[in-house]
Amino acid sequence: MTLKEAAVNARKLMKPQCRMCPECDGVACRGEVPGMGGKGTGSSFMSNYNALKKITLNLKTIHDVKEPVPETELFGQILSMPVMPAPVTGVNINMGNKVTEEDYIRAVIRGSKNAGIIPMVGDSAFKSFIEDNLKVLKEESVSGIPFIKPWNNEELLSRIDLAMTSAPLAVGVDIDAAGLDTLKMHGQRVDPKSLSDLMEVKAHLKVPFIIKGIMTVEEANLAVLAGADAIVVSNHGGRILDHTPSTASVLKDIAEAVGDRCKVLADGGVRSGVDVFKLLALGADAVLIGRPFAQYAIGGGEEAVSLYAQKIYNELRGAMLLTGCRDLKAIKASQGKCINVPE
Repeated sequence: MTLKEAAVNARKLMKPQCRMCPECDGVACRGEVPGMGGKGTGSSFMSNYNALKKITLNLKTIHDVKEPVPETELFGQILSMPVMPAPVTGVNINMGNKVTEEDYIRAVIRGSKNAGIIPMVGDSAFKSFIEDNLKVLKEESVSGIPFIKPWNNEELLSRIDLAMTSAPLAVGVDIDAAGLDTLKMHGQRVDPKSLSDLMEVKAHLKVPFIIKGIMTVEEANLAVLAGADAIVVSNHGGRILDHTPSTASVLKDIAEAVGDRCKVLADGGVRSGVDVFKLLALGADAVLIGRPFAQYAIGGGEEAVSLYAQKIYNELRGAMLLTGCRDLKAIKASQGKCINVPE
């Protein structure tokens, strides 16, 4: 199988909710929630994609870097590269309903394992989704990272206990899901979290705590105060609030404000290894990719997930080689000088 063949198959299986456009830029699917689009005008989804597209790399070929090393360590585990599938779930809500949730997430988990990266799995309006995700993690003997929606704390802690049965590497809460229409449509209420709510979650956990959905320096500092071991700079793929800035536009300030107090992860509009490089140069320690991993999992199973991960790996190494970055520390040490960000 090739990625092109997987894309053709994904288009058949996911239409009308995803057309597998030549450029996954959020234009054709804007306003289509449920589905794969951005909320309202789709501007938040589109701005993620467009902001990354406008950033350019500084070509450098007078240096002694021959074999760039994109390996990284996260929570004691070595990854082949600083990339993970974002916790995308809900095949029968957003992705065409032509494959089962279990088969979809098995493809993501197996493909990630083959590629030497950590799979993230998600929660949804239906508890069976997180149960399926955790079941497959256990069957595949993979320590992944489950993300739980911001339910009331009693339910949230209950689902965290459920997630712990899969021996996770870490557990996250995607607090930005407080604005998710697909939850409201199924009668499920989620709300923003207070600082004390998050501190209660941290006290309950015995593994690292990740808070996803940070878009301002103020909230990054609050997340650190709550005890987050990592944050994810994310506007939930543009699916919760129209007219938000792109993640790329806020990442540098957030990463500088956080410093070494916790890991900084980021997502939003990433389609290539070059995009990964751009977010790393802006200060991310690792990058999450959502829609493409989901699309290839549906269109080509674990083989397509592995192929897409390999594509990202090769493109990231190529960008490192031709900007003179030997490893990820070199990208961070450049303080953004290996890229050009338009005003």
